[in-house]
Amino acid sequence: MIKPIIYAGQSAEELFGAREEMTSKIEDKVKAIIADVRERGDEALRQYSERFDGFKGETIEVKEEEFKRAFEEVSPELLNTLERSVINVKKFHAAQKREGFEIDEGDRIVGQKVTPVERAGIYVPGGTAAYPSTVIMNAVPAKIAGVKEIVMATPVKADGKVRAEVLVAAKLCGVDRVFKMGGAQAIAALAYGTETVPKVDKITGPGRDFVATAKKLVYGVACGIDMIAGPSEILVVADANSNPDWVAADLLSQAEHDVLATAILMTDSEKAARKTIERLYQRLKDLPRREVAEKSIENNCRIIVADSLERAVELANEYAPEHLELCVEEPFKLLKYVKNAGSVFLGYETPEAVGDYFAGANHTLPTSGTARFSSPLGVDDFVKTTQYVYYKHDALQKAADDIMAFAKAEGLEGHAKSVGARVGK
Repeated sequence: MIKPIIYAGQSAEELFGAREEMTSKIEDKVKAIIADVRERGDEALRQYSERFDGFKGETIEVKEEEFKRAFEEVSPELLNTLERSVINVKKFHAAQKREGFEIDEGDRIVGQKVTPVERAGIYVPGGTAAYPSTVIMNAVPAKIAGVKEIVMATPVKADGKVRAEVLVAAKLCGVDRVFKMGGAQAIAALAYGTETVPKVDKITGPGRDFVATAKKLVYGVACGIDMIAGPSEILVVADANSNPDWVAADLLSQAEHDVLATAILMTDSEKAARKTIERLYQRLKDLPRREVAEKSIENNCRIIVADSLERAVELANEYAPEHLELCVEEPFKLLKYVKNAGSVFLGYETPEAVGDYFAGANHTLPTSGTARFSSPLGVDDFVKTTQYVYYKHDALQKAADDIMAFAKAEGLEGHAKSVGARVGK
């Protein structure tokens, strides 16, 4: 059983442990898969699907009748839930959309235009589980950004069936094409294209080690990516008045994801820490994914007793968690001190699961400490900016000496002469 750790000046890494780099150990295997898909296209995709997933189908693209059947299989209640989720996610991401700008000074104009990528590929994990929420969180911002074509990849098992709720979510969000493929081979197909799968400009969506490694390898070479996602994380900062049962439930909500998932509690109350541990193990007994959550808790859970809530937030900033819950009486007072976190959940009544499914904020978040320098998935991930510059002769004449001096200082005489030729210098 885990025990509380009393804070005594340790760093975040000493308290929580170092994160493990998850992509380097399998790079050679993934490189071989990518090379094979590039060379043999659909044939390679079919062979990998059979080898890894047991799927032997000749046709990997989802047909229209499969979408129709999915809507028949999904209950009206779930359909309504998915529709309400899409509305909330659209509302949040619509506020992110930005326009370009132009600075017009008469004889010179400089500006920037914002253009969506032409085609985006979204990866949705599948097989034993269904993640319609992942479809929504990736497809909605792409659609709002103005992406012309959204292509989705998701693995299937031997029966070749994509879960109904996933196909329904794809239709609700405007996904154009869905392909039954997973793993590194799916990323390779999206990045380079095959006879059937179109090449995309940007790949987004979570996946385990092979998917993450493949995204890392194609990035900057074949296409862009959103991020390289590691195991899921939650860090809860809770005060003495927090409900230990609720906090325990929130820790388990992440622990059930994966044996590598991390769940951390920081509190200023040793009593609250011990009660939370007690409730954690009681709740664990009845959890359907107990085997997974138990390994996660035993290996990666930390319960820290800090000397203050402010100190807890300082340590949270060092750790930069994917999910940060502020289960405290006055969460907005602590929020102003938060610098590094993927998404923050405020107050006693806001579990992280609210953000996973329904609040509207995106649930594709930076992990492994990358919240120090990166952001949640959003509309900006599906657009790019292009600058433009226009000078009339008088404007160039006025700036010529500065530009030529700068170029000569860098030893680039040709740059200087390209200006001088226009202004007679």
